[in-house]
Amino acid sequence: VIDLLLVSEARQMASVAHKIRMELLTVNDVYLLSTFRLPPKQGGTLFGLYSKKDNTRWLEVSVVGKINKVLVRYLREDNKVHSVNLQHAHVADGQSHSVIVRLSGLRRDTLSVELYVDCKQMDSSVGLPELSEIPLAEVESIEVRTGLKAYQRMQGFVESMKLILGGSMSRVGALSECPFQGDESIHTFVCPGTDLSFLLLAGEQTKALVTQLTLFNRVLTELREDIRDQVKEMSLIRNTIMECQVCGFHEHRSRCNPNPCFSGVDCMETYEYPGYRCGPCPPGLEGNGTHCVDIEECAHANPCFPGSKCINTAPGFRCEPCPRGYRGNTVSGVGVDYARASKQVCTDIDECNDGNNGGCDPNSICTNTLGSYKCGPCKSGFVGNQTSGCIPQRSCSTPTSNPCDINGFCLFERNGEIACACNVGWAGNGNVCGPDTDLDGYPDEPLPCIDNNKHCKQDNCRLTPNSGQEDADNDGIGDQCDDDADGDGVKNVEDNCRLFPNKDQQNSDTDSFGDACDNCPNVPNNDQRDTDSNGEGDACDNDIDGDGIPNMLDNCPKVPNPLQTDRDEDGVGDACDSCPEMSNPTQTDMDSDLVGDICDTNEDSDGDGHQDTKDNCAEIPNSSQLDSDNDGLGDDCDNDDDNDGIPDYVAPGPDNCRLIPNPNQKDSDGNGVGDVCEEDFDNDTVVDQLDVCPESAEVTLTDFRAYQTVILDPEGDAQIDPNWVVLNQGMEIVQTMNSDPGLAVGYTAFNGVDFEGTFHVNTIT
Repeated sequence: VIDLLLVSEARQMASVAHKIRMELLTVNDVYLLSTFRLPPKQGGTLFGLYSKKDNTRWLEVSVVGKINKVLVRYLREDNKVHSVNLQHAHVADGQSHSVIVRLSGLRRDTLSVELYVDCKQMDSSVGLPELSEIPLAEVESIEVRTGLKAYQRMQGFVESMKLILGGSMSRVGALSECPFQGDESIHTFVCPGTDLSFLLLAGEQTKALVTQLTLFNRVLTELREDIRDQVKEMSLIRNTIMECQVCGFHEHRSRCNPNPCFSGVDCMETYEYPGYRCGPCPPGLEGNGTHCVDIEECAHANPCFPGSKCINTAPGFRCEPCPRGYRGNTVSGVGVDYARASKQVCTDIDECNDGNNGGCDPNSICTNTLGSYKCGPCKSGFVGNQTSGCIPQRSCSTPTSNPCDINGFCLFERNGEIACACNVGWAGNGNVCGPDTDLDGYPDEPLPCIDNNKHCKQDNCRLTPNSGQEDADNDGIGDQCDDDADGDGVKNVEDNCRLFPNKDQQNSDTDSFGDACDNCPNVPNNDQRDTDSNGEGDACDNDIDGDGIPNMLDNCPKVPNPLQTDRDEDGVGDACDSCPEMSNPTQTDMDSDLVGDICDTNEDSDGDGHQDTKDNCAEIPNSSQLDSDNDGLGDDCDNDDDNDGIPDYVAPGPDNCRLIPNPNQKDSDGNGVGDVCEEDFDNDTVVDQLDVCPESAEVTLTDFRAYQTVILDPEGDAQIDPNWVVLNQGMEIVQTMNSDPGLAVGYTAFNGVDFEGTFHVNTIT
């Protein structure tokens, strides 16, 4: 029995989680027993096992007071969350109720769940999928949560909460004063010859039985000692009689024939009992001469070099060869003294002086270490790495050393290296550039690039920009200029699935998308919105945001929030609440600034779009609100963005890695950029050369897939709103038809943006 209300510290949680995991592997029944008072129509999580790392819900029991349900969720063996709805849970009435939730059949492959309220079974569900086993490696990260704090916020009260692992329903009922039948712990006894009968609890029987067993064990111990003494005395009498010459039984025989000692040990006869004495054990063995066992030289003397395995033999020991990167002798022998005096000696091999620079690039730095070596950066005057090799450093300063094409230009990277890019109207890898008529980054003709750069391949739509080079039917003609993009024989202008072959043009609903490409084939949804990107459109998805909470129960249906946190208790979860700390169930926002009217002060001193109460730099414009060290102070007004003790720009700085903590300021190549941010300044795992925002870990690439449409001409009866199509993984956005004025605005805020790309106006169609 685990009292869950006493589990609060991390150490207690780890112990409880380990016990629960072990018991779930052996017991057949688990019970959650709780007594609480719940205000009308209130609810919340009663008990749950969660992962601290990723909020995985292993097991959760919650009360939904509005609809009188108890909801049991658990992780199935296929790692999907299974939900069980138990009806008739009339507990949200302000009165005290006892609730028992029973999980039965854990070891019988017939899982069922039963609900008891005030000693009465209200509902059950059988034939359920099996629970997933909690891996041993996950136990330390398991967190036990109870509804105590949650109920206090709802003005309720949890009186008790216990988790019972194993046992019968009648035993559990006894804890809640519920008289369930079938209690095997109560027996009726009748006194022989009388009319008297009485009840005896199993606990009293056990106590009496233990007392009798203790007395019986004590008698057996005394008897065993007496028998041992008798055996010794009888052995002495027998030996005396057998060796007595006067008795005339037989002549004296040698006690050393056959030899009673260990093999190889000398035997000497004596007058003392037992009539012989054995010599010392052979080398490498220890004992009394009669019994000899092998000496563990490896454990007593540690004769081998660290890293070389010591193998005990019978007798003796031997050491394996020196570890890789060392040279030395192999040692073997017998006895502890020899092992201590003849230890294995291994010396380091200097791989960097092997005549081959240790296998590193010939123009790079090789550093010898104990047992190994390290290949470092290129030597001064060379650039590259160990993979691509170190080549003489290039320079843009003179035409002879400039590696770029005549129609390209040099770029200086953050780490001091140079790169090449093609001029506007040209495409390629920068070292080789060719004409690019439609300015989409792909040349009109294939280019002979040695690095096989994708931008050296021929444009599959030479006169129409298509930066993603999409080609649905793989016919060599890009979708943007192919009049039948999917190759199904139906022209694009008539095809209800332009990129998916569907000759039958089947369309079960009334929207403009055929069943082959419609994410809700039976529900009209021209916008094809799919918030959780699960392939099922929002119009027909029972869980729009994919957080495991059905839409009808989700306080943020379109924003993932599996914990359903709602601090202001206005029915709108914090994840989507425009005023998460002030109740505003209507979410009124007259100025559409995403801050609810009830908490909107409209005070923005620096004019960056964030009101002062929420702005992490209230007096300095910083629309992005970037805070690299999460100290509540935005980078634009923080003198130490990474909080490593080195100021960003003033002494003892400036910090050579402004966004990544590196108090030692290590800079192996002395280029002014610290080692920890040499290739990735913002530590977002995207190298700076590919990162569109190398100084912001929150933005790594151009992505228009998440946007909001702003209608600029909302007046009038006939409105044609813009219809946008996003291509090339968000890097290209196309307006597919003529429309009233409108803007596609992303959700990510920037301090300032340098735009580089192509605006193409189609004057033909």
